[in-house]
Amino acid sequence: MSRFLLCLSITLALGLTLSGADWPQFKGPNAAGVSDEKDLPVEWGKDKGVKWKAALPARGVSSPVVAGDRVYVTCSSGKRDDRLHVLCFDAATGNQLWHRQLAATGGTACHPKTCMAAPTPVADATGVYALFATGDLAAFDVDGTLRWYRSLVGDYPTITNQVGMASSPILVKDRLIVPMDNDGDSFLAAVDTKYGKNVWKADRTKGINWVTPLVREVGGKTEVLFSGPGGLTAYDAASGSKRWVYKGGGGSIPTGSLAGDVLYLPGGGVTAVKLGEEGVVGEPVMKARDVSAGMGSPLVYRGKVYAVDSGGFISCGDAKTGKLLYKERTKGAYSASPVGGDGKVYCLNETGVTTVVKADGTEFEVLATNDLGEETLGTPAIANGRIVIRTDKSLYCIGK
Repeated sequence: MSRFLLCLSITLALGLTLSGADWPQFKGPNAAGVSDEKDLPVEWGKDKGVKWKAALPARGVSSPVVAGDRVYVTCSSGKRDDRLHVLCFDAATGNQLWHRQLAATGGTACHPKTCMAAPTPVADATGVYALFATGDLAAFDVDGTLRWYRSLVGDYPTITNQVGMASSPILVKDRLIVPMDNDGDSFLAAVDTKYGKNVWKADRTKGINWVTPLVREVGGKTEVLFSGPGGLTAYDAASGSKRWVYKGGGGSIPTGSLAGDVLYLPGGGVTAVKLGEEGVVGEPVMKARDVSAGMGSPLVYRGKVYAVDSGGFISCGDAKTGKLLYKERTKGAYSASPVGGDGKVYCLNETGVTTVVKADGTEFEVLATNDLGEETLGTPAIANGRIVIRTDKSLYCIGK
């Protein structure tokens, strides 16, 4: 069989394994943080409820992603944090399938809480695309073969890392959307997934930003929604042209959540706006001032909006009215975003403790408190009836 036909057959076979159960990017499908999986785990610990555990070679604050039978994760190491790692594991067994390393070409200075493996990779049936805070961008196929590589700092020398970049790339059909807001050459680019070349590049105002773009289909077009210090901008996914701007949708760290035609934006609590074909329609339809998101992004799930913060608070409000239903303090600060599935909300703090909250009802009901005992800043992934959590030392698969 020719190499082309072999690759094609592998791609088609993997494509058959992909389903809505995948968690292919930061916070899952379109960064909603919601899974349709059933019978998800409630209780676990270092010695119970763990299907498999895999050691990681270095630290990372990126989230794991799952596509088909593969789990992908990134790390960074070295005295200057300039050794970049991309790893692939078997989703069923936890066996390491491959491990690739790159040398950083951009600056590595950052806040001590983060590292160069901060952006979450994005994956599909053909492989994985990994962006690092150094501006290094690489695509690997499912077997770990390097498809293409780019040094964005080499292409755009004024890109600066400073306190650490963390915006994550996303996939829109055959294009990789790369967010690159920083104090140097700032832009949003669509990169061809086959060759790694720019399809379009939209210049943006200089400024540090850690938000991940969202996608919506409207009027026969696909829009990329990207919040930043100057507001929320909608770009045409085909051309990169600006379609509309909403000045009230500024962002810096948390990513908003799109639920149908309503967009929930963090900042001074959580504000919801209705979207029409030409952008935001009228005034905000909901304001939940007491549902405050810190570094984690808000979750909209089963008619409620949830948020966690650095003070250890879990807050919940009515998604339609903004009425605060509860705000309860738990132990430890939160950096990871809450995720929801099977009527449960999973809130993972920085010390590896997951508080599992019942999503139904209007009162704060803790179903379980599960401690892995390791530093955890990345958001969990939900796929195949299990929860995948990365710590600073290990990758855990929780569930049956």
